Amino acid sequence: MAIYSPPLPKSVGRELQQPDAARLEFDDIQHFLIHRSPALAARYEFLTFRKPAAGRAWLKAMIEKVTTAAAVRSGQLDTRWVTVALSWNGMRALGLDDQSLSSFPEEFRQGMATRAEVLGMAGASHPEHWRGGLASTDLHAIVILFARDVPERERCRVEHEKFLSECHGIEVLSSLDLEAIPPFDYAHEHFGYRDRLSQPAIEGTGDEPMPGSGPAIKAGEFVLGYPDEEGPTANGPKPEILSRNGSYLAYLMMEEHVGAFRDFLRQHGDTQDEQELVAAKLMGRWRSGAPLVLTPEKDDPKLAGDYQRTNDFDFGKMDPHGYACPLGSHIRRMNPRDTAANMNRRKMIRRGGTYGPPLPEGAPEDGRERGIAAFVGCASLVRQFEFAMNVWTNDPNFHELGNERDPICGTQDGTFDMTIPKRPIRKKIKRLPAFTTIRGGAYFFLPGIKALRYLASLT
Repeated sequence: MAIYSPPLPKSVGRELQQPDAARLEFDDIQHFLIHRSPALAARYEFLTFRKPAAGRAWLKAMIEKVTTAAAVRSGQLDTRWVTVALSWNGMRALGLDDQSLSSFPEEFRQGMATRAEVLGMAGASHPEHWRGGLASTDLHAIVILFARDVPERERCRVEHEKFLSECHGIEVLSSLDLEAIPPFDYAHEHFGYRDRLSQPAIEGTGDEPMPGSGPAIKAGEFVLGYPDEEGPTANGPKPEILSRNGSYLAYLMMEEHVGAFRDFLRQHGDTQDEQELVAAKLMGRWRSGAPLVLTPEKDDPKLAGDYQRTNDFDFGKMDPHGYACPLGSHIRRMNPRDTAANMNRRKMIRRGGTYGPPLPEGAPEDGRERGIAAFVGCASLVRQFEFAMNVWTNDPNFHELGNERDPICGTQDGTFDMTIPKRPIRKKIKRLPAFTTIRGGAYFFLPGIKALRYLASLT
């Protein structure tokens, strides 16, 4: 989830002809889930409102800086993109009444830390170990800044810091700076895997689904107030202004243990080619991004960069037994494609970036933290995000594997395995170590612009 993004889609800069019932109100939707920004740096600031009036005054001022989907679609280039989201406790701190607060879904009201058992967050990933106040009820808001480069990020940081100093009653619980990992010609994370190769297209944005990705998904799967894959939606938060053009965000800060990952590859591969194959089997793609289903024997970087081909495959017909892409590999668990039912109701949108310095090739673990800090956007945390974490990521019996979790981001404690199917004898890697650890997380509500103004006007 490196920050770098490909060029904006063809739909940007031109008006779409859509039926009125499905027309997305881009001027009232924050840009965050609709379009990626071409950013190389980012900053997340986690805030608490000690005084309700100060929180409302801050929010009122920030609304003018929030980037809308309409602004991005206008085609005008910018140097920074701002998003504001609130926790359930944050809206309560602003003065939202009890009736409205109780209209939000139970999982959002409880918060991610309370839902840790459902999400499979145990051991070192348990919320008792989280940092930065992310497990605290004092976490009220997040400001997400994407910037074209580090100097622009720093300029914005100083500007917001000065503004906060004038807002008596607001404190920064913690912050996180992010930067893309070079080379910048494609997105990748600290383990070296190419990222952003499979994202759903939202119906009504004009984005064309990549071959193999299925049709565009109904907007209501990601943005409140629109029909989803089963038709018109109801039971949104009250008043109605809160249930239009908003979304839910699940935030995860995930440390990547790069030294341990490289040690593991060396333990299970005598040559560089063998190590690359082991890395590919864990992910389901070569580190270049080329999918094992299409090129199981050797890497094909040219295929990885061809967006007309790199997602054009299935599992059920092309690799039913996992001889190319193991049944328990990361991409097969997190996007089962044609081997799972109701997939259009499980799709999510990812945003985020990498934090911490890259670990040079051949260098030993240096003790410095590095990883991914990302958001999952959806209309239902329980149906989309929590299902993915509970079943796809951490269910040991996924695909009837018996004793496996996601090898990349599952909660590993040294008791789970990884099966690599092979004729005539399959290979089973016993006691898989943890390559990642959750260092923090939270649930946020991403309101529409009108909803932000409503929350800022509370008394």
